[in-house]
Amino acid sequence: MVAVTGTYQKGFVKLDKEYPSNDPVKVIITFLEEIQTKSEKGFLLSDFSFSRSQKNLENYKGLLSEAVIEERKGDQ
Repeated sequence: MVAVTGTYQKGFVKLDKEYPSNDPVKVIITFLEEIQTKSEKGFLLSDFSFSRSQKNLENYKGLLSEAVIEERKGDQ
């Protein structure tokens, strides 16, 4: 196994140095920097806040679990 650094940009990886092979070679690419990506529904993890949820629910008198079950029944 050989480790070679490089840069990913717009769907392509540019290696910092040449790798001596004319044959196809399997690679594993590890992104070292965290990036925010949108989920299928378009939400970012940073869109959610436990403390904000607590504040929004401080006057809620029902059972949250029942509200979630009813909402999920409607999604079917």
